[in-house]
Amino acid sequence: MSEIDLFDGHCDTISRCLELGGGFRRGGGHLDLERTGKFRRYAQFFAVFGDGAAVPGLPLWELTLREYALFRRELAANTDRMSLCRTGAEAEAAYAQGKTAAFLSVEGAELLDCDLHKLEEAHAMGVRAVNLTWNHSNALSGSNAEETGRGLSGQGRAFVRRMEDLGMLVDVSHLSDPGFWDVAQLCAGPFFASHSNSRAVFSVPRNLTDAQFTAIIEHHGVAGLNMFSDFLGEDPDMETILAHLEHFLALGGEQNIALGGDWDGISRMPRGFAGIQDMDKLFERLLQRNYSEALVRDLFHNNLMRVVNEVCTM
Repeated sequence: MSEIDLFDGHCDTISRCLELGGGFRRGGGHLDLERTGKFRRYAQFFAVFGDGAAVPGLPLWELTLREYALFRRELAANTDRMSLCRTGAEAEAAYAQGKTAAFLSVEGAELLDCDLHKLEEAHAMGVRAVNLTWNHSNALSGSNAEETGRGLSGQGRAFVRRMEDLGMLVDVSHLSDPGFWDVAQLCAGPFFASHSNSRAVFSVPRNLTDAQFTAIIEHHGVAGLNMFSDFLGEDPDMETILAHLEHFLALGGEQNIALGGDWDGISRMPRGFAGIQDMDKLFERLLQRNYSEALVRDLFHNNLMRVVNEVCTM
């Protein structure tokens, strides 16, 4: 086992297992419990995700319940390796037992029908973070890919306020730019971009502008580095990842950068990376570049856990 602690903000492992079969302990994707066992302490936001266009005729709330049921089955099948966690204190308890701290998120509020009662039900199920949109626009807001000029609706504002009341992390990855600024105006505390890189380094709408990342800093939130090649650059490698990270650091983001690999939701990774097991290469490369071990540990684990501790209190 390495001495690396890792808290990753986003993976699509639940939907991969539902679509392709297999389980969390050992699988053919980017992430499984055998590979993550190399880390000393490991926490992961597992996303409930589904594209309605891919499941015509199936209500999205029904898909949410199917993925949640799969997640619960995997928890039951791996009680020796992982525990559902809703707070930082529960993550520490999981670590003390040598287990993965498994947090639950929802990618796209349309999976909750953009409905406050279903948001509350999801909270009761253990969900502690919600992307307001995926690529499709919905009743809450436009996205980075559809209705990009539309921000939060009145329904979207009410949804964000209720998330804050419940102690849930508002996730702005995939959100339209106007929607982002509406969230920044509404949220009193931290919000996060679970898996978004720097638009100044590679200009795609899924990445954050400098002003957006600065707003995340001002709210004491975090942005998670995404390992999808299409959001990193042309033919990306380790140096490309470092370019995004170092740009955020130059903006003052030492306490505001985290990891959000988008594992099992991406088709291409940077050269030299095949899955989450390779993140130790980034850890070691940062140390080789003379970044302090304390800073690297913050980026890999502590920054996101701080936000969870501040927001997810119940």
